[in-house]
Amino acid sequence: MQNNELTYIIPNDATTVMYGQRTLNLFGKLHYAKIVLKAYKDINTFYKKALKDKECYYGPFKGEFGHFLLHNLPFLSHLHQRGVKIHYCGMALHKSFLVDNNGKSILETYHELRDFFAEVPSSSNETIPPADVQNEIDVFINKAKQSGKAFLDISDKNMYWFVFRNWQLKPERQHAYNLKNVYKTKIENACVIFPRKKGNLFTHNNGGPWDYLNIARIVSPYFDKVYITGHPSMSAELNSEGNIEVCLSTDNKKVIECCANSNLIITQHSGAVHIGAYTQTKVLLIFNGKPPIKGLIDTLRFRKNLTNEKINYAFNENEILSFVSNKN
Repeated sequence: MQNNELTYIIPNDATTVMYGQRTLNLFGKLHYAKIVLKAYKDINTFYKKALKDKECYYGPFKGEFGHFLLHNLPFLSHLHQRGVKIHYCGMALHKSFLVDNNGKSILETYHELRDFFAEVPSSSNETIPPADVQNEIDVFINKAKQSGKAFLDISDKNMYWFVFRNWQLKPERQHAYNLKNVYKTKIENACVIFPRKKGNLFTHNNGGPWDYLNIARIVSPYFDKVYITGHPSMSAELNSEGNIEVCLSTDNKKVIECCANSNLIITQHSGAVHIGAYTQTKVLLIFNGKPPIKGLIDTLRFRKNLTNEKINYAFNENEILSFVSNKN
């Protein structure tokens, strides 16, 4: 961790297994301990059987983009690297990420869930999907249970949040394929901006709102192209101008291509921070406000297995300009 990052995090805020019991009374802690022990048993049983049989069922993933990139994609890539055939249930819009260094799918079968983020807000992996999507999930779960193969049901809230995410870290059970090999299509001096739409409110995780078009205008003299990309349901509506190209898309292939072809990703503290780990792209995290940044300690500790590249930070437009001008 960089020295200045120590002032950006909230100490003791990491969502470790121990974190989950810190406000509980004695009886609550005993109940929580039973949940944790069962979760570890279920996960380890799944993992051993998956590696032994070289086949497993995994899912459903229905949550936030950052959770997909930090806790699900790297674990699935790890299983694939170990020769496990994976039957996966998750969002169809993530398909472009689920490939190896050669662009070949890491999945044996893909039980796809349609894009429903325009209808309901996402939350870790606790999103409550529309009824038709839940029906698809139920079909997958029933098939997985009847298969006799290893099955990890990550819709189990306590198992997923407190145990499974942390279980992956030590010993390392994560891997990141280099998507730059697959999606870099041109050589250009470019930057990509994710115009996260969060309203006008300040949040301790994301900071306050930004004028993203103005940020694009500030950095545009230092790049041949400035891409503004992301999921339309989660992005501010902007228009292209000059060398600033708006390319919002529900197809993550387009999003990954923008990042793979860029030298820098500019984004708030959101899932987009982690794309750089897969496309070998530097990241400038912008936080409109004063640190600390809630959740940053988790971002940093889960990111360690994916990349050695450090996150850069800017807390106002002048610092964004200073970073870009110095780098270029």
